[in-house]
Amino acid sequence: MLGDIILILSGKEVALKVREEVKKECAKFVALSSHKPTLAVVLVGDDPASATYVASKTKVCEELGFVHQDYKLEANIEEDVLLNLINQLNKDANVDAILVQLPLPSHMNERKIIKQIRAEKDVDGLHVTNLGSLLSEEEGFVPCTPAGILKILEYYNIETSGKNVTVVGRSNIVGKPTAALLMQKGNDATVTVCHSRTKNLKEATLNADILIAAIGKANFITDDMVNESCIVIDVGINRVDDDSRKKGYRLVGDVDFENVEKKCKAITPVPGGVGPMTIAQLMVNTLLAAQRHYNKRS
Repeated sequence: MLGDIILILSGKEVALKVREEVKKECAKFVALSSHKPTLAVVLVGDDPASATYVASKTKVCEELGFVHQDYKLEANIEEDVLLNLINQLNKDANVDAILVQLPLPSHMNERKIIKQIRAEKDVDGLHVTNLGSLLSEEEGFVPCTPAGILKILEYYNIETSGKNVTVVGRSNIVGKPTAALLMQKGNDATVTVCHSRTKNLKEATLNADILIAAIGKANFITDDMVNESCIVIDVGINRVDDDSRKKGYRLVGDVDFENVEKKCKAITPVPGGVGPMTIAQLMVNTLLAAQRHYNKRS
């Protein structure tokens, strides 16, 4: 368990352990099947953050011995072009996993695009079938960021059973699946989900043994919103202007790290916290997709 010293929960450290294990399991799988797990990543447009994220995924794929197929589409393409590409990848027996990088351009329907991916290749875990499996505690792909959060808590021996967990944010990517995952048998947390219409938000955050910030607003959680025994998980990645930096900006989370760190019991940094775990869990899901694909063919 955690001691009296404020602990920085390094997602980088946990991700390294996860990737090492995936690399070993991948080598065993390749020896058995003569097939390398194959991930197809589709990037639409030229959003710098998305491009950086895709590049990171490519690098980790190569590190672990996966095959990656990268598809770069112009931001102004018709939605049908993307849907047709997804259909081709769905039918390609050599492709185990498909990921369409979000967000998509505003003229595209994200839900429609996600539903087009076959559930057994949806390693982002965002298809309605996989989200339904999560709610009913059946086999499927768990969304990568929520899975990464649980892995961080597990790695640092942070107990969730019977704890009050407040999730700030209700997105389908993080907020909702994180809440569902924490409520599952075995995790057994009591979860409060807060959002833009929540009244007395501060009361809910102060009551949290574990606070998960996933609202997408820089430095939104301040030190007066957390108690001294709170474990803070910061999911946010926001750019703020900073003329002292070469790039002219710096990355911050949804939590005012500088001040909250002085008060809480443990906290994830940004960058270096949840972000690396999201990619690590994507690799876990990709290997799992390949294993299931192979077992069906065998």
